[in-house]
Amino acid sequence: MNDEAAPAPSGIALHGESGAKAQSWKVTLPCTRAEAEALDGDIAAFALMDRPPVLMTSEAESDGDEGRGEDSWRLDAYFEGQPSPAAIKLLRTLVPSAAGIKPQVEQLPDEDWVTLSQQGLEPVTAGRFHVRNIATDPERAGHVNLLIEASRAFGTGQHETTAGCLTMLDRMRRVGMRFGNVADIGTGTGLLAFAALHLWPRAYATASDIDPVAVAISAENAATNAIPLGRAQGQLALYTAAGVDHPAIVTRAPYDLLIANILAGPLIELAPSLCALVEEGGTIVLAGLLREQADAVLAAYRAEGMRLAERSDRGDWPTLRLRKRPQIGWKRPRRIDGNARGEAPGFGSL
Repeated sequence: MNDEAAPAPSGIALHGESGAKAQSWKVTLPCTRAEAEALDGDIAAFALMDRPPVLMTSEAESDGDEGRGEDSWRLDAYFEGQPSPAAIKLLRTLVPSAAGIKPQVEQLPDEDWVTLSQQGLEPVTAGRFHVRNIATDPERAGHVNLLIEASRAFGTGQHETTAGCLTMLDRMRRVGMRFGNVADIGTGTGLLAFAALHLWPRAYATASDIDPVAVAISAENAATNAIPLGRAQGQLALYTAAGVDHPAIVTRAPYDLLIANILAGPLIELAPSLCALVEEGGTIVLAGLLREQADAVLAAYRAEGMRLAERSDRGDWPTLRLRKRPQIGWKRPRRIDGNARGEAPGFGSL
């Protein structure tokens, strides 16, 4: 942050839920500037929660309290549903300076708090990509500029996992990797699919999400970013599906590049169906898992004939690039059963 001017509020979107307007709560605690700056990224402590909060830090307004100076900052945590005592206790661990101070807990009016909380997020630059969430923010010269406005759908590129995927895709293109049939499973806002089409504009591209709202938002984002929708070469086909449980997703296989930025549990559950849709020698990029979950995820994919080709960690969040081992000899074709192996109910993207 710039010490010469008052920093803009910083936001940390933590695997936010999509579209929830009712039963939203906010917990506010004071913090120091150092604590606020330390929250510049995804927080692993909340990653395993079913409905993690969205965190915002900002410089507190002057309230006549002399002596705090640069330590006059605040942490606002937005929850879908009333926060439990355990969640508040976990929140307190992020701001030790607030020990002994009673948090301010309030229920919010029925409004799109995810959008409101994301309006202060700063742009993200990852590889050749520059992702903004406010249209008035300036574009960055020499980069592929994408606009993913704060909305009801998952993610704005702020997640370490999304930035990790963008960086991985960019690096794959820089070393000369080519792909002609790409799938983004659990697409969220469509961002990673858009990035893939920028890198490989002659590819066929498929994107899906379990949340129909996310798919609708992805279509809006595609129009904003001049990404053509359709089923032809250079176009993006969007589907609502749990995992790969959609006839069109199966029909458009095999894919030579498949991206899945979701949580470790569904990544493991989906391993057989995802790997079955990837051609021999094809690539899978996985993200959304914590560092301590990487071994379990890798084991699930190795069992399906994948090998680890590259790993890149951003803090606690690894991005994995795997390659499907070519099969030797004849093997009975695997039948993809969407109901048994193609779904991960209740999971969307990051």
